[in-house]
Amino acid sequence: MKEFDKIKLLILDCDGVLTDGKVVYDSNQNELKNFSAKDGLGIKLLSFSEIKIAIITGRKSEMLTKRCEELGITLLFQKIRNKIKKTEELLNDLHLGWENIAYLGDDWNDYPVMEKCQISAVPNDAFESIKNKVDIITKRKGGEGAVREFIEIILKEQGIYEEVVQKFISSLENM
Repeated sequence: MKEFDKIKLLILDCDGVLTDGKVVYDSNQNELKNFSAKDGLGIKLLSFSEIKIAIITGRKSEMLTKRCEELGITLLFQKIRNKIKKTEELLNDLHLGWENIAYLGDDWNDYPVMEKCQISAVPNDAFESIKNKVDIITKRKGGEGAVREFIEIILKEQGIYEEVVQKFISSLENM
């Protein structure tokens, strides 16, 4: 039985989770990424809870750095080959354990972490082979609201969704 109440940290992959997984370059070799505003709002909602968010990705992207700055994500780790090692370092820094992690990845490079954490998930468009290994398959695709959906599942399972939404709405009224 998965214990959502233990979740204190949400870790996300980038490509295929926050984006649709496509790597696009313009004629000047600038990398382009599509991020979902729906996912962004989900991340903002999460900031009104006690759950921290981190992104651990194997690639490096200026677009991801910019998006994290916009969303207030400070735990960003790029060009990470060994996600287990980086996660262990992060857990040590935050004084958390594997039972405190929810992880949303999309492929085998995420699996070593997903296998050890409390709750693992993949977007709907992940390959079947990895879908068979996780706790949750979102209805939405990567880059199309899968992050928001997973965040809402966690907040609802913890029984704090309505409270978090109200805090978010109040913050808008106080701007």
